[in-house]
Amino acid sequence: MSRNLFRTAQSTFRQSFYRPSHISSFRQFNTTSPRMTVHNYQTADSFKEAVKNNKIVLLDCFATWCGPCKAIAPILVNHSNEEQFKDIHFAKIDVDDLPDLAQELGVTAMPTFLLFKDGEIEPAEKLVGANPNALVSLLRKNII
Repeated sequence: MSRNLFRTAQSTFRQSFYRPSHISSFRQFNTTSPRMTVHNYQTADSFKEAVKNNKIVLLDCFATWCGPCKAIAPILVNHSNEEQFKDIHFAKIDVDDLPDLAQELGVTAMPTFLLFKDGEIEPAEKLVGANPNALVSLLRKNII
């Protein structure tokens, strides 16, 4: 029992000695910020406005309960920060929050990636499923 007490005291001493409490709360910041992000749209009107205002829009139609959607989300974020895809506007909608828009766009499975060009509300290309290689080729094919 005294051995456990000694270990606890030793551990507490190490934490306070090597990492004082007034320093541990400092946050590390990167000097460069990401150029792009994936924009999450809450309304159909805001999404349609984004399509009109951007030359190329890639829309990720996802659901919060969808496992493949969760798996490909970080990959999509990484692509949104890549220099080669800087001219593509990355967007997301939750199909459970916007069922009318999902139906209007013809979304039948998640994730579905739709590519819009030149302000047209009709998708130019469609990719169904969480396939990272197909997503990259879709993006590369449509960069300006």
